[in-house]
Amino acid sequence: MKIIVGLGNPGKQYEATRHNIGFHVIDELANRLNIPLTQSKFNGMYGISHVGTEKVMLLKPLTYMNLSGECIVPMMDYFEVDDEDLLVIYDDLDLQVGKLRLRQKGSAGGHNGIKSIIQHLGTQEFNRIRIGIDRPTNGMKVPDYVLSKFSDDESAEIGAAVKKSADACEDWLTKSFLEVMNSYNGA
Repeated sequence: MKIIVGLGNPGKQYEATRHNIGFHVIDELANRLNIPLTQSKFNGMYGISHVGTEKVMLLKPLTYMNLSGECIVPMMDYFEVDDEDLLVIYDDLDLQVGKLRLRQKGSAGGHNGIKSIIQHLGTQEFNRIRIGIDRPTNGMKVPDYVLSKFSDDESAEIGAAVKKSADACEDWLTKSFLEVMNSYNGA
């Protein structure tokens, strides 16, 4: 089984914020793959289905961003999923709005959700898709910025990034992550 996790915060007030870009990709995949997120376990909403020959779980941790590992790791343990079968999608301040970067390992880079996953998983080696949200340029504090909504100018780029991220996730169901990474990082 492969688990695709989108990071975000639960609640209507966070729905369209920069920090919830991972949730948006999971919503896109749920629609494309017809996998409704109707089940709940370990403080996460998820759905499981077969896509071709691959069993796939789509997961939204409901622990709030900074505690994401508290949902993901128990879910992996319960369903006996190996680290290499985990893919985490999240926002990145160090990438231009809408830009994607796929990686197989690395530090948290200041992202508290990733920090939590690394702490609970006990390794930095897991697949990830980082989606650029850029840094604030108007003096806004980072916590306020990541919880703000995208501007109208950014919306088209973010919509394209969500679709492209979902494409990469679908490709990962039939290819190695290294192949997918090489394909999307060069684009």
